[in-house]
Amino acid sequence: MITRPDWTEKVKHARSKVPIAWLSGVRRVGKTTLSRSFADSEYFNCDLPSVARRLEEPEQFFSAVKSPTVIFDEIHQLSDPSRILKIGADAYPHLRILATGSSTLAASTKFRDTLTGRKRSIHMLPVLAEELHTFGITDIQLRLLRGGLPDALLSETLDESLYSEWMDSYFARDVQELFRVEKRTGFLRLLQLLLRNSGSLTEVTGLAKHSGLSRPTVMNYIDVFQATQVMTVLSPFSAGGRREIIAQKKVYGFDTGFVAFCRGWNELRSEVLWRRQDFLLTM
Repeated sequence: MITRPDWTEKVKHARSKVPIAWLSGVRRVGKTTLSRSFADSEYFNCDLPSVARRLEEPEQFFSAVKSPTVIFDEIHQLSDPSRILKIGADAYPHLRILATGSSTLAASTKFRDTLTGRKRSIHMLPVLAEELHTFGITDIQLRLLRGGLPDALLSETLDESLYSEWMDSYFARDVQELFRVEKRTGFLRLLQLLLRNSGSLTEVTGLAKHSGLSRPTVMNYIDVFQATQVMTVLSPFSAGGRREIIAQKKVYGFDTGFVAFCRGWNELRSEVLWRRQDFLLTM
């Protein structure tokens, strides 16, 4: 198992400060592998119906935990995840909780309480430049072309099916279960458009036209992309003036591999990826 020590230390630091460490990041970024690496813990996969049934009685569940740390992987699969976390933090202060999810804690109405004062959030990113040696990668161009999801980075060849399957899983598991998005085709077309034009100005009218969605729907879906951490929206800097509020923003995709995939590239092209290298690998 490949370790990512920097992220391990971030989680340990968070656990030392507050009862709950919230580890978020896109699907397949390595949250489960990281969470299962802690020896002093009890791990629970919230995808499993048996785990969901046990958590129907939170007091009984937490009273039976013997380790100092309890890990809830994919906790957003539960019907009321914030209630479970709040009970654990308030009624069992001797425990430390690590919860993982693919979105920000306040992503949807499923999270009725943002647990202010009880948690620290850690946004786990795709493999960074300084982590490449851990994965046995010495060629930065390989990282830029394939992206930073471990499965894609470590694949023997450039496997385009990994990216398309990821998008299908992202919609079905992360988006549908939290936001109930109805227009699958339009949603995924908008996602591909934004990835293809990553780093460009957000021109909502054009995006609506090419994705077959209305302007309000495009804006709503961009909010979903931000909440699920597949897009970063940057406002212009204009010395704090009115222009910062009204000017068009830029949208950046979370990973260079998906930018290359949506552009149909099987080799690097300098005009986009090299320009964005520093932003994506050091953010």
